[in-house]
Amino acid sequence: MTPSGITLDDRITGSLVGAAVGDALGGPVEGYTPDQILERHSGRVTGIVGPWNGEDWRTARPIAPYHKGDGHVTDDTLMTHALIRVYAKVRDHLDAYAVADHLVPDLMGTPVWIPELEAEALPLQRIFLAEKWLVTRLHYGHVDPREAGSGNIVNCGAAMYMAPVGLVNAANPAGAYAEALDVAGAHQSSYGREAAGVFAAAVAAACTPGATPGSVVDTALELAKDGTAAAIEAAAEAGARYTDFESALVPLRAAVAPFDTVGPDYRAPSLGARRPSRLHAIEELPVALGMLLVGDGDYRRTVLGAVNYGRDCDSIATMAGALVGALQGEAAIPAEWAKRVAEASRLDLHAPATTLAAVTREVFAQDATRRQAHESAYATLTEADR
Repeated sequence: MTPSGITLDDRITGSLVGAAVGDALGGPVEGYTPDQILERHSGRVTGIVGPWNGEDWRTARPIAPYHKGDGHVTDDTLMTHALIRVYAKVRDHLDAYAVADHLVPDLMGTPVWIPELEAEALPLQRIFLAEKWLVTRLHYGHVDPREAGSGNIVNCGAAMYMAPVGLVNAANPAGAYAEALDVAGAHQSSYGREAAGVFAAAVAAACTPGATPGSVVDTALELAKDGTAAAIEAAAEAGARYTDFESALVPLRAAVAPFDTVGPDYRAPSLGARRPSRLHAIEELPVALGMLLVGDGDYRRTVLGAVNYGRDCDSIATMAGALVGALQGEAAIPAEWAKRVAEASRLDLHAPATTLAAVTREVFAQDATRRQAHESAYATLTEADR
C-alpha cells in the first residue's frame, strides 16, 4: 500500500536515500548465500552490520581492500551520485554522448570520499572492471558512445545506477525506459542494457500517484523484452506467494535461476556467464521486483529480504530501496539507518536529491515547451484535414 499526497521532491528523496541505505546494508554480505549469511550473523541481517571478516577487512580475500559494512555505501551509490552530477551539468535528458562527455570525465577527474577505501580518491579507483570499461572504451578507445557497451561483460553495472533516469522521467515509464536504454548503451549491451531500461521505467512507475508494488511490476512487464521479461514474470509469480522474505528466499532464487548465467556459485561463474543472450537476464532486477511484492512496499521487509538473499545483494537492495522510496517517500526509510549511513559514508544523502528535483522540474518544463511546439506544428500540417 502507498500513502496519498506524496510530493515529487519526497519521492525523489525517498528513492535516492532508500537506494543508498539498501546499498550500505547489502554491502557486507555481498557474494554470500542466505545460509552463509545466517551462520555468519547467527541469524538474519536486520540492520547495519560490520565487515564479514571483522578487523581483517583490509587483507582478507575476496573483499580486500574494501571496508564493506558499518554503514558504508558501495560503487552503486557512487555511480548513482555521479550520474546526478551529469544531470546537474546537462539539465536536460541524457544520452550516450552525455556519458562520454560528462560521466567519464567525472569518474576520471572528480575526487570524492570513497567510504570503502576510507580515503578521498577518484571514483575510477573504486568502480568495478565493468564500469572501468566506460573509461577504456570512451576515453581511450574513442568508440561511438552509442555502441561502446558492446563487448563488456553483461551484468547489472548499468542498471544499478539508473534510478535518476526514472526520477527525471517521474510518472513516464516509457520515457524513462527509452532514455535509460540510450544512456546504458555506452556501458552495457543485451540483457544488461535492457535491465537498465526496465529498472528506470519501474522507478518512474513507482512515482505515479496511486502506484502500488503490483502496478510497478505490471509496468515493468509491459516494457521488458526477451529473457528479462520472462525472468521478471517468474520472480513476480514467486514473490506474490509470500509475505515474509524468509519463506521467499529459496523460491525467488529458483525462479530466476533458469535465466541467470552466473550459476549457483556466485564467486565461481560458469563459462557462459555474463555473455549476451536474448534468453537470459541479470538476477538483480527480477529479485528486487519480487522482493517488492513480498514486502508489499514496506521498506524494512523489502530491503532486508534483498540483503539476506545474498549474491549481488548490495545491488538488489539498491534497486529495491529505490523503488520503495519512490513509492512511499522518505518517511518509509528508517531514520536511524539513513543517519548512520550518511555519517559513516560521509555523505549528504539529501543534497543529490535536492539537485535532481530541481533538474527534473527544468526538464519537464522543457518537455512541455517541446510538446507545445510539436502540437502547433502538427496542427499546421493537418489544417487541410479539418
